[in-house]
Amino acid sequence: MEKEQELTKLVNVLRQTARVASQSDWAGSDNEAAEYCVAQYNRILKRLNELDSTGSTIFETLPEGSSLKVAAIACRQLAAYYRDEVKQPADWQSVCGADFDPKTFRDLWRKGTFDIQDLGEAIRDSIQTWAARQKTNKHKHRHWHKPTDDDQ
Repeated sequence: MEKEQELTKLVNVLRQTARVASQSDWAGSDNEAAEYCVAQYNRILKRLNELDSTGSTIFETLPEGSSLKVAAIACRQLAAYYRDEVKQPADWQSVCGADFDPKTFRDLWRKGTFDIQDLGEAIRDSIQTWAARQKTNKHKHRHWHKPTDDDQ
C-alpha cells in the first residue's frame, strides 16, 4: 500500500477512535472500552512512527489504565498533526457554513438512511472551524459603527 494511502487510513481510524472514545466516555462505558481505545491509539502511533519519524518526538504511547477521555484527546491531537498531509473525508466535512457538502446531506436524506450519529459527528468535527470563523468575523466588524447623518 502506498504511504499516503496508508496514512489516510490510519488518520481516519484515529478520528473514528476519538469519536468512539468520547461517546463511550459520555455513556459511562467500562474499562474494556478504554483499554481497546488506548491499545488502538498505541498501535496506530507505532505504525505512524514507522512511516514518518517526525511525530515520534512529540507523541508518546498512552500508559495502560488511561481513560477514554485521554484516549480521545490523544487520537484527536495525533490526527490533527497529520491534517495537512491527509485529505479530509469527502462526506460530512463540517457544518454551520464551513465546508458543508449539501449534496452528501441531500443524498443521505433521500435514501432515508439518515443517521443522527453522522450529524452529531459532523457538528463535533466542525465546531472549532465554525468558532474560529465567528471570532474572525467579529474582529473584522469590531470597528463598525452605526451610520450617522455625518457619515453621509
